[in-house]
Amino acid sequence: AYRDHGHMLACGMDPKAVMAELTGRATGSSGGKGGSMHMFSTEAGFYGGHGIVGAQVSLGTGLALANRNRGNGAVTFCYFGDGAANQGQVYESFNMAELWRLPVVYLIENNQYAMGTSIERASSETHLYKRGISFQIPGEEVDGMDVQAVAAAAAKAAEHARSGKGPYILELKTYRYRGHSMSDPAKYRTREEVDEVRKTRDPIDHLREVLERGKLAGEDQLKALDAEVKTIVAEAVEFARTSPEPDPAALYTDVYAVQAAGAPAN
Repeated sequence: AYRDHGHMLACGMDPKAVMAELTGRATGSSGGKGGSMHMFSTEAGFYGGHGIVGAQVSLGTGLALANRNRGNGAVTFCYFGDGAANQGQVYESFNMAELWRLPVVYLIENNQYAMGTSIERASSETHLYKRGISFQIPGEEVDGMDVQAVAAAAAKAAEHARSGKGPYILELKTYRYRGHSMSDPAKYRTREEVDEVRKTRDPIDHLREVLERGKLAGEDQLKALDAEVKTIVAEAVEFARTSPEPDPAALYTDVYAVQAAGAPAN
């Protein structure tokens, strides 16, 4: 993934290690060297973010090739955005994945704007899952603001890939509330547009309504859950704040891969 923080937590990575990595601490998941874009955890099955837009797609496809060759039944989930969907290596990966029937699910997080450019100004085909048609890759559009819809679609796509049918594309129609950074005031859209999405489509509010309407959770339970999450975040921040920075000597470690057992020396 490119914006990968939520994906790390979804994979089960320790929030403390994630926050420590974000702040460049030695206790971070990548020893403070990866930062926001390049942390990873092989234990959690998360093989890293990537700071180059779209470059993670070919890497994810390679992981799918490795999983197929190993016969371990694993499926690679490869995330990228609507902006990255215009990168050439995405289509090289699509072609290889379908040609070799690789177990990979491509998830396009379509938040309508690539930096400050709306999808209508950047793409002649705005239904991005259809980009796979010429490669004979099936796909579908999903409401990315609906937790249950995303979970169901992801399970379906994973089963497709795991059963030997090759790749699958999910286009998750979502939205980005804020700008990319302090230097992005998001003036390319109106405040009214953002407020309308928050009011009518917010995924957390929607799931809360589903739980309450179905009597699956009461107000007290949801408040307790909110408090628990806030505590986890506060503890992660404090852990990162009190953790040491990496020793300068660490610059010279993890430069070369450790040779795998039985692999040729060169």
